[in-house]
Amino acid sequence: MGAWDVIVIGAGVVGTSVAWNLAALGCRRVLVLERGQIGSGTTSQSSGILRTHYSVPQNIELAQRSWSVFERFAEHLEDEDASAGLVRCGYLIAAPQGPKLEPLRAALASQQARGIEVKLLSAQDATQYLPIARFDDAALIGFEPDAGFADAYLVATSYARAARRLGVQFREGVSVEDLWVRNDRVQGVRTAQGQETAPCVISTQNIWTHELAQWTGIRVPLIAERHRVIALQGPQDYTYRMPVYKDLGSPGMLYCRSYGGRQMLVSEGTAGQTLATPDNEQGDVPMEYVAQVGEQVAQRFASFAQAGLVSAWTGVYDVTPDWNPVLGSIPEVAGLVVGFGFSGHGFKLSPAVGRVLAQQALGLTTDIDLATYALERFRSGKLLQGRYGQGAVS
Repeated sequence: MGAWDVIVIGAGVVGTSVAWNLAALGCRRVLVLERGQIGSGTTSQSSGILRTHYSVPQNIELAQRSWSVFERFAEHLEDEDASAGLVRCGYLIAAPQGPKLEPLRAALASQQARGIEVKLLSAQDATQYLPIARFDDAALIGFEPDAGFADAYLVATSYARAARRLGVQFREGVSVEDLWVRNDRVQGVRTAQGQETAPCVISTQNIWTHELAQWTGIRVPLIAERHRVIALQGPQDYTYRMPVYKDLGSPGMLYCRSYGGRQMLVSEGTAGQTLATPDNEQGDVPMEYVAQVGEQVAQRFASFAQAGLVSAWTGVYDVTPDWNPVLGSIPEVAGLVVGFGFSGHGFKLSPAVGRVLAQQALGLTTDIDLATYALERFRSGKLLQGRYGQGAVS
């Protein structure tokens, strides 16, 4: 059918970021193929939290670069209608005495070493930021002012609109059926509508990356995990001025944020339910789970002990063994670039990831060294292990 310079598979927040960055770097013959609609997959299920707090230094850099885009998103895209829906309320994280204390101390120090503003708070200070919570058991509390939450769907659609303006073509409702490879070099892709040729394909397929493994025969260590999110209505306001809160002392390493008014959005930051097959359809949120999370919330937010359930939904993570992404070229197939396995980090890192994947595809020097994120690490055993263990903190 058509000849392109680059084909991008997937139009979630990472794929649309890749597409815009390709065009912004001068590559205009770009085709994006999306099986559903732009931003309709796992992107639409994101809780939207933005932070630079990571225990992996490379993640800190990607998050820092991404935050600088989010806070001036319309200007960055040169589109006054572009919006990230950004709420800059800060990120507060605390740990009691125990196994999470030293990882937190080291992560906060890593942020400060990169010039990120991080305040160390007393329990009394923390209460000034989040008066509805208790911190009497906290041994260490960090507060990051330049953090908050945003709307992943808005970001994806804004990227897509800006990319279209630069000449990128998007085709929705088109599933890629095969990667066309000849002599170990990408030639393009095959879809139900026909064949599209390109010397470079960038896969941002998220939980559907197993298809890439089938097409290429390359082992992809990835599972799909379902995670549950609930919204609670309490008796006290959790305003947009109050920070996102990460509770390293709770069994589920809870994260919470305002959902407007007296509502709190909350979920666990630990391993979720492994799915036998990739699936981004809504799953059940059992009342047993709501009660389990509710008990943890009540330990930190006493007034929410009698909170009511407002809504609940599920999202699916593409999880690697070390809970960190695979980024960059695949040596076995020339012209194939991938970004998968974000393990819950995808939205936070999407602006910077889109840029480095575009740079890699175009043969440019990447903003950060992608060797750390190479697929090879799972074969060599040199995993990119976060200090916090399994879960989407890394």
